This record gives sequence, structure tokens and C-alpha cells, in this order.
Amino acid sequence: GPGSFAPPAQGQGEGEGADAGGGLAATAAAALAGPGGEAASAAPPAVPGAGGEAAAAGAASVTAAAATTAAAAAAGTLNPAQVAAVEANAAWQSAAPRPLTSGRKVRNRSKRPAYRYAPSGDDFYPAEYSGVIFDSFPLRVVYERDRTGFEESKEFPIQMNSVIAARYQVLNYLGSAAFSRAVQCHDLQTGQMVCMKIIKNDKDFIDQSLDEIKILKIINANTGNVDEMHCLRLIDYMYHKEHLIIITELLRDNLYEFSRYNREHGPDPYFTLGHLQRITKQLLTALRYVHGLWLIHADLKPENVLVKSYSRVEVKLIDFGSSCFVDDRLSSYVQSRSYRAPEVILGLPYDQKVDIWSLGCVIAELWTGYVLFQNDSVQSLLARVVGIIGKIPRHMMEAGRFVPNYFIQDGRLFREVAVQPQDAGLPLDQQPRIQQLLPKRSSLRQRMRTDDEEFVDFLECLLRIDPTERPTAAEALEHKWLTPGRYSDGL
Repeated sequence: GPGSFAPPAQGQGEGEGADAGGGLAATAAAALAGPGGEAASAAPPAVPGAGGEAAAAGAASVTAAAATTAAAAAAGTLNPAQVAAVEANAAWQSAAPRPLTSGRKVRNRSKRPAYRYAPSGDDFYPAEYSGVIFDSFPLRVVYERDRTGFEESKEFPIQMNSVIAARYQVLNYLGSAAFSRAVQCHDLQTGQMVCMKIIKNDKDFIDQSLDEIKILKIINANTGNVDEMHCLRLIDYMYHKEHLIIITELLRDNLYEFSRYNREHGPDPYFTLGHLQRITKQLLTALRYVHGLWLIHADLKPENVLVKSYSRVEVKLIDFGSSCFVDDRLSSYVQSRSYRAPEVILGLPYDQKVDIWSLGCVIAELWTGYVLFQNDSVQSLLARVVGIIGKIPRHMMEAGRFVPNYFIQDGRLFREVAVQPQDAGLPLDQQPRIQQLLPKRSSLRQRMRTDDEEFVDFLECLLRIDPTERPTAAEALEHKWLTPGRYSDGL
């Protein structure tokens, strides 16, 4: 196991150098032979291990060295400094980090699937210490030689046709988000068009984007063809002019912008049931792959699905900045509100099924052209969920940490009402404090306005309030609605 490996010698990889016992025995021998004081100042050697056998050998050597030291001390052939040197080395050997041959995390070894991590390029990492695995990745800092000091502005300068970091020529401004701006660039080294995402100079934004790089590296490292998984392809990343920069493949519009444009200007509706069938299968394929890596996307919405090809109806899942591992300490605030799963809203434990709920919301929106659950407030969103999908199960109401924020004890929704000026002078017990929200009864079938029973049934499966009743991505891919040949423009 991971605990059975000792650290590699400096400049050596795993499997090189002496075993752990030999290293300690050599130190003991040096302490016995060397003049007083020299051994005490010598640095303990770092030696690699080779599994359980090396650990056993190391333990035996520690025992042997301790016995040798005790005998030598009793005979008067060791001075106190030499005894201390051997004892310090033994303590260091037991506390030092251990390199791994496996990238699996210790905390959920029995559940977490084994998968590849991108090589760290580091002689020491990955390493395990006290049950925690530490890893690393290189981050190139690109700078101008013979120049120091801060940049003139905290905002990265973007000028058309300028060349960033002597490699990327800016051709087009693509847009901005809460913590980044994106530009289309021509990579002067490879000749390909790429998307450059420039993270704003803010520590929290940079930290979140470093998380996204870590996750993108895992996603790109575990498949021979990330295009077949319909996930974003990572090309490069660097730190330049006080900004973290991420380079990815260049894609087209996101589904929100494209849907709005098509609805307002398109001669024919693009999001037919056939096209939706193809898009849904691609997104479920992406989720099945991502979920298989023990990840939750946690922000699936039309803005985070980009078109790769309009004519071939190809899309890709992007923006893994909010993604997390299933066994992370999960945040209670994830997902954009209109696509937020009931278990997240109510403060219940959640897992990858939240992405399945979001996908149901996205597909319904693309078909109707309207957000399924409007989000002017959490309470009104819950009222729409109850009105369209059905009642929230009792066990979820009883266990949800946030249920008292939205429901009266008898289970009715409420929201606090701001006190109006004309009521401000009234005693507190006479001021209006809450307003009941009565869900407007409807159904998913009514909202979808289609006679396609399999399509409606598919959405009903994805939008089950109880996450234990929702299908996994792999299970959803087996639904009858995704059977090829149903539509002339579908699968």
C-alpha cells in the first residue's frame, strides 16, 4: 500500500538506489566509523522503497541499527552525538513522506475508481504523508527578460492583432464571465486556432481556476480521445503579466446564445426533437465519463455547453471551475439557481445525480425556449418544482437543513415580505411578515406541449425530485427515447 514506500533519493526515480534498510544501516555505519560530531550534522539519506518487502526490510534494518547503536554505546565506542545521529535518522525514516505507485486517494480507497493522473514532472510527487496524497503540476511563468516591477494595470491588456507571450496572436474578443475574459487566438507555434481564457487578477478567481486546470488534466489524461467524451480539450496554461491563462480548443456559441439567436433570427427551429436527441446523448456520454472519474460537474447549464459543429450537431461540456470530487467536503452553494437540484436547495447530501437534474432542465429549456424553473427567489423556484413535478418526499423535508428557511411547519411554502411604509408604525405582531406561496398546478407534459410520450417520460425520469430515483448517466443512456431511428434528423 502507499504507506509502504519510502521517499526517492534526490535525482532518482522510483526503484533506483538502495533499499530503506541499506540506507539506515549505512548511516549507522558512518556514525560508528566517523569522528565525533560529523555524523550528527550529516543529512539523512533518502531512499526509495519497493512495496511491502522494502517496508519490512526497512523495519528490520531500523531494529538492527538500533541494536547495534545500543551495543556500541554500552561498549563506549559511540559518543552522545553519534548516538543522537542514528536515533534522529530512525525518527526521520518513520515520518518522511512516501512516494506512490498508484494515484488513488487514501480517503475512499474502496469506492473511488482507479484512474490515471497526468504526470507531475516532479521527482518527488506524488507522495503520501499521514494518509494524504500530495501531487503537483508545473505552472510556467512567462515573463519579459531584464524587466521587473508590477504591471501598469491589474486588468490584462487585450488588443486586436497583438501577440501574447510571443506565441498567441489575438484575433477576436469572445466574451467575459464573472472571473475571466476569453479571446480567440492564432497559435503561432502550431498554426491552430485556440481559445485563451484570461483569469482576472484576484486570488479567489486564480485558486478556482487552478482547480479547473487540475480537473481538466484528469479529464484529458484518462481517455485516448477527449473529443469522443464530448469534454473540453486542454492545450496549455501559464502565468503571464500577473494573470493565470488557460488555453483550450476553440469552440462555437454556447447553447444559451445560440438558442436565443435561432429563436429570434433562425428561419427554421434548430432544436428539433431529433437534434435534442443527439445533443442529449453527447451530454450524457460526457457525464458518464466525468462521473466515472468520481467528479461532479456541478454547474451544467446552457451557457456551459458549447457547439463544436452546427451542421453535425456536435456539442461539448465546458467550465469545470465549480466541479468537485464526490468525496470532497461539498459546498452547500453549487449550481446556477434555475438548474439547482432539490437536494441542494434543501440542504441535503448530494452526489452526481445533481448533474442529471440540471440536464433535464437544460433539455426542457432548449425544447420550449423558456427556463423551466424561473428563479426570482428560491421559494418561487420550489413552488414551481412542486407545481410541475410534484410534492417533495417527506424524508427529504424532514432531513433538509434549509427546509425551515422556506417552509412553514405544516409543509406550506412561505417567504418573508418587506414591511411597507404604511405598515411601519404598526406593532410588530400586526405587521405582515410572511406570504404563502401556492404552487400553480401544472405538469411536465403540459409544459412540453408534445405528444411524444417517450420524450416526456425521459424528462420525467431526469427530473425526479428524490435523487435516489433519478437514473445515472449510464442508465439514462439506455432510455427508449435515445433509440436510433426515431427521428429523421436524430440518432
